[in-house]
Amino acid sequence: MSLNNHLAELVRRHKTLERQIETELHHPSTSDLKLLEMKRRKLHLKDEIEKLQASAKAPALH
Repeated sequence: MSLNNHLAELVRRHKTLERQIETELHHPSTSDLKLLEMKRRKLHLKDEIEKLQASAKAPALH
Protein backbone atom coordinates (compact mmCIF):
# COMPACT_ATOMS: atom_id res chain seq x y z
CA MET A 1 0.00 0.00 0.00
CA SER A 2 1.43 3.38 -0.96
CA LEU A 3 1.86 6.15 1.57
CA ASN A 4 -0.95 8.18 -0.01
CA ASN A 5 -3.35 5.23 0.07
CA HIS A 6 -2.47 4.47 3.68
CA LEU A 7 -2.94 8.10 4.63
CA ALA A 8 -6.30 8.26 2.84
CA GLU A 9 -7.46 5.14 4.67
CA LEU A 10 -6.46 6.61 8.04
CA VAL A 11 -8.31 9.84 7.25
CA ARG A 12 -11.39 7.85 6.20
CA ARG A 13 -11.32 5.87 9.45
CA HIS A 14 -10.86 9.07 11.47
CA LYS A 15 -13.89 10.70 9.83
CA THR A 16 -15.97 7.56 10.36
CA LEU A 17 -15.10 7.52 14.05
CA GLU A 18 -15.92 11.22 14.29
CA ARG A 19 -19.40 10.57 12.88
CA GLN A 20 -19.91 7.60 15.19
CA ILE A 21 -18.95 9.66 18.22
CA GLU A 22 -21.38 12.41 17.24
CA THR A 23 -24.14 9.84 16.81
CA GLU A 24 -23.38 8.23 20.18
CA LEU A 25 -23.40 11.60 21.93
CA HIS A 26 -27.07 11.97 21.03
CA HIS A 27 -28.04 8.62 22.56
CA PRO A 28 -28.68 8.83 26.30
CA SER A 29 -27.86 5.15 26.75
CA THR A 30 -24.29 5.43 25.45
CA SER A 31 -21.74 4.56 28.10
CA ASP A 32 -18.99 7.00 28.97
CA LEU A 33 -16.48 4.17 28.67
CA LYS A 34 -17.54 3.46 25.09
CA LEU A 35 -17.22 7.13 24.17
CA LEU A 36 -13.83 7.37 25.84
CA GLU A 37 -12.53 4.37 23.89
CA MET A 38 -13.83 5.80 20.60
CA LYS A 39 -12.19 9.15 21.33
CA ARG A 40 -8.90 7.42 22.16
CA ARG A 41 -8.98 5.53 18.86
CA LYS A 42 -9.76 8.77 17.02
CA LEU A 43 -6.84 10.54 18.71
CA HIS A 44 -4.53 7.64 17.89
CA LEU A 45 -5.56 7.87 14.23
CA LYS A 46 -4.98 11.62 14.26
CA ASP A 47 -1.49 11.10 15.67
CA GLU A 48 -0.70 8.52 12.99
CA ILE A 49 -1.98 10.84 10.25
CA GLU A 50 0.15 13.73 11.50
CA LYS A 51 3.22 11.52 11.79
CA LEU A 52 2.82 10.25 8.22
CA GLN A 53 2.22 13.74 6.88
CA ALA A 54 5.34 15.02 8.64
CA SER A 55 7.45 12.17 7.32
CA ALA A 56 6.17 12.75 3.80
CA LYS A 57 7.25 16.40 3.97
CA ALA A 58 10.65 15.71 5.53
CA PRO A 59 13.55 15.52 3.09
CA ALA A 60 15.16 12.12 2.77
CA LEU A 61 18.62 11.82 4.31
CA HIS A 62 21.23 9.80 2.47
